[in-house]
Amino acid sequence: MIGLTGGIATGKSTVAGRLRTLGAAVLDADQIARDVVEPHTPGWQAVRDAFPTVIRADLAIDRRRLAEIIFADEAARRALEQIIHPLVIDRMRSEGECLEKAGKIVVCDIPLLYEAGCDAWLDEVWVVYADPETQLVRLMARSQVSREEALRMIQAQMPLAEKVLRADRVIDNSGTLDATYAQVDRLWKEITE
Repeated sequence: MIGLTGGIATGKSTVAGRLRTLGAAVLDADQIARDVVEPHTPGWQAVRDAFPTVIRADLAIDRRRLAEIIFADEAARRALEQIIHPLVIDRMRSEGECLEKAGKIVVCDIPLLYEAGCDAWLDEVWVVYADPETQLVRLMARSQVSREEALRMIQAQMPLAEKVLRADRVIDNSGTLDATYAQVDRLWKEITE
């Protein structure tokens, strides 16, 4: 299994989409994280117990409110990660193993891959990189937040430079979409030949 990571707003989803088009079975940690906290699941109950103010009247989790809490309070972020990470990792590993047995190349799209210790069970790690200013501008546009809030969100994660140093392969997504796709296509060719 290949782990795909990077910083917030570096283009992991773009790269994951390209890999899916090329034939990879892509497991999305963010989607799995949403699934494991659906109302009345054990994950939801744990989030409700730790962060009761984020449960809406319809019982869904108010993700924006939860993000405000965890990006402003490192202890809260760690508490949430201790709830979510084990659930996501267990599901991702079991689904990935089934897909590999079926002959698929599995890519696990995991934003907090290193932070969650996932590099220990993956065959290799690919990091999607974007220069800091590009990352910041993308995040402000995507999340419609101020420069200060975007910087706080970026700084809440492991530095991108550290992820690059630990990576087996790096995809630079600072330029054009065509340039990014060319890098992904080359890496896909290498692993499938």
